[in-house]
Amino acid sequence: MTDTARTQADLERQIAQASQDVKQAPSPIDPTTTQTAVKDIVEAYPAKVAKKRAKHIVVRDPNVPEQTIDANVRTTPGIITQRGCAFAGCKGVVVGPIGDVVHIVHGPVGCSYYSWLIRRNQFRARANGRNFVNYCFTTDLTEHDIVFGGMTKLRQAIQEAYDIFQPPAITVHSTCPVGLIGDDIQGVSREMSEKLGISIVAFNCEGYKGVSQSAGHHIANNGFFKNWVGTNEAAEEVEGYTVNLMGEYNIGGDTWEIERVLEKCGIEVISKFSGDGSYDEATESHLAKLNLVMCHRSINYMADMMETKFGIPWIKVNFIGVNAFAKSLRKIAEVFDDPKLTERIETVIAEEMAETEAQLATYRERLTGKTVFLFVGGSRAHHYQELFADLGMKTVVAGYEFAHRDDYEGREALPNIKVDADSRNIEEIHVKQDPERYKPPFSEAALAKMEENKTLKDYKGMMPDMGEGTLLVDNISHHELDVLIERFKPDLIGSGIKDKYVIEKLGIPCKQLHNYDYGGPFAGFRGAVNFAKDVDLRVNTPVWKYVKAPWLN
Repeated sequence: MTDTARTQADLERQIAQASQDVKQAPSPIDPTTTQTAVKDIVEAYPAKVAKKRAKHIVVRDPNVPEQTIDANVRTTPGIITQRGCAFAGCKGVVVGPIGDVVHIVHGPVGCSYYSWLIRRNQFRARANGRNFVNYCFTTDLTEHDIVFGGMTKLRQAIQEAYDIFQPPAITVHSTCPVGLIGDDIQGVSREMSEKLGISIVAFNCEGYKGVSQSAGHHIANNGFFKNWVGTNEAAEEVEGYTVNLMGEYNIGGDTWEIERVLEKCGIEVISKFSGDGSYDEATESHLAKLNLVMCHRSINYMADMMETKFGIPWIKVNFIGVNAFAKSLRKIAEVFDDPKLTERIETVIAEEMAETEAQLATYRERLTGKTVFLFVGGSRAHHYQELFADLGMKTVVAGYEFAHRDDYEGREALPNIKVDADSRNIEEIHVKQDPERYKPPFSEAALAKMEENKTLKDYKGMMPDMGEGTLLVDNISHHELDVLIERFKPDLIGSGIKDKYVIEKLGIPCKQLHNYDYGGPFAGFRGAVNFAKDVDLRVNTPVWKYVKAPWLN
């Protein structure tokens, strides 16, 4: 190693350690203030609700090895929640970003519009030129259709979409009224699929199914797996280091920045679920040698099923944050265990981090010591703690909207999670090995070694990465958010559109991390620089001193 390379490696280790120190550091909030805030939050509720909500609020204590938190249970009626519905999770999050497929919403126009372009999923047309993400397809059910049924209208919509756009596939998504009146979208889709000769997949993702959009993710995974994954049996095997990028939705172009770095390392992405994803690539996804799971909550079902059927192992990665990206690249290198790939990855990390650090240093000077709340999705509230730590910013309160306990506590909690009635509403597919295509890409010895090192199928969850005294709040309500803002006075909150303007009226900048507020990409090395600039402009602008929170008047 040359002196220059050694200096660069030392600098990288120092930066990584500094980021880790910020993440693991105790909360700067006085413990008494934290305990009082939790007490005041809970006591404002009726007794039964208070008892329930107390289980969703945990003060992090690393000395308690198995801290637990309640998650994935119904929101108490009357509480204003951040959550979405099963329809939003299926059509809006997982299926909708597939850009060369026509996605028809069978229901009122409001549901269709709500799930259309709200997350700024980007898509680049392939050689065939198809790109339908800018279209909102709906059967626009009216009162008349609710009374007399809408299946004729659905048939007409499918035929019209096919005639005009000639898509390789069509998806149909049911909304609440469709489930209530009993329209047979599965039957219509099978009928039209036979007539038109293309794949038409129906998703019974009525909004009331499950307790949140998480149910919709599961329904979408099932539909993809049963109808698309591995259906192109004629596809030829791809040589080299091949992966599927899963649980990444290309908000603001995140996927493209991730792909840029992976390709630079010599790693080929076969398919993506679902940001910048296409139908043909989805049907060939069984050719990949490794699945990279970004959002654990929205895609882990399919990763498990693909491993069972085709033998494709999966690893949990995080491409948000400079050090997180470097760690994930090294994890990929560990799986493939090829010295040439490892060397190439180390070279790319050194190049990218040198370029990135030169730009981040100035922002870090202005942001170090700032505090953050994070309430995002099912993995992003964990992912973004890495990126904030890279900037010297401490996450003091975090929680998910629709996570399950394993997203907080890690997959080791899975045997202890009781399946409730709501979860039983979602189909569990019983998958078997494909007798011809089950071909694990790694030897039994290599897989055993990775299992021993906990490289594969391992996710520790968000909780172990949070420092002592920090607060975890599952499915936070507006009341709880108000109390915590008043007591903790964070410098920034990362949240969603339902909270953004409520938060900013209290004089606190809010970074919208569901669709990035017209910004991005924020993933990867260059994305980290974009994010740092965006956060610096928000946190350090003088405008917030002119907004007076209610408790200051």
